[in-house]
Amino acid sequence: MRSFFGLTDDYMENVYEHFFFLKYSGGWSFSEAYNLPVGLRNWFVGRLVQQIEMENEAVERASSGAQKTHTLSADNQPSLPPQMNGRYSKAK
Repeated sequence: MRSFFGLTDDYMENVYEHFFFLKYSGGWSFSEAYNLPVGLRNWFVGRLVQQIEMENEAVERASSGAQKTHTLSADNQPSLPPQMNGRYSKAK
């Protein structure tokens, strides 16, 4: 462990976590993440976290509505596009 000069092991662990997160979740290469200035790297990590949280919330909202089922009836069926009218008539 470093005592005075250099970065602490905890700090370096955090830096490596950022590299892993950017590579695993953001598709960055190691050299891209390594060469980012610290402030910019922190911004990208924070923004990626925010994006993942927003996507997870959207999935949760969508899945909570998935339990509702809709049955098609004569009243709520989609209509045919105009160019298809007349092509599919009911057999008499």
